[in-house]
Amino acid sequence: MTPRSDGLRSHRWMWVVWPAFLVAGLMEAVVFAFVDPQDLRGLAQGWALSPEAVYTLAFFVFWGLAMLSSGLTTLLSLSPSALDLSATPKGSNTATSVPEGLNDKGD
Repeated sequence: MTPRSDGLRSHRWMWVVWPAFLVAGLMEAVVFAFVDPQDLRGLAQGWALSPEAVYTLAFFVFWGLAMLSSGLTTLLSLSPSALDLSATPKGSNTATSVPEGLNDKGD
């Protein structure tokens, strides 16, 4: 793996994780503006969860769902040749290609 592909991989990771984090925070605020964690006791019978634990668990669920969505968007933005690893000539790595308009140079 080349340093360029490592940098691109970390950029893609941040394209998924950071927006998902922001969306999870927004979802948390919107949902719990209307739902009291104490009202959810019936869903978690047998679990003694504090309101803070409910907020925390909900945030991670929202974050996971938003990462799934962002990851799927990132995957769908790749070119078909970037995903077809079987057609990659030996020694070249097209799996690290960047969708048009999203390269590191800002071109």
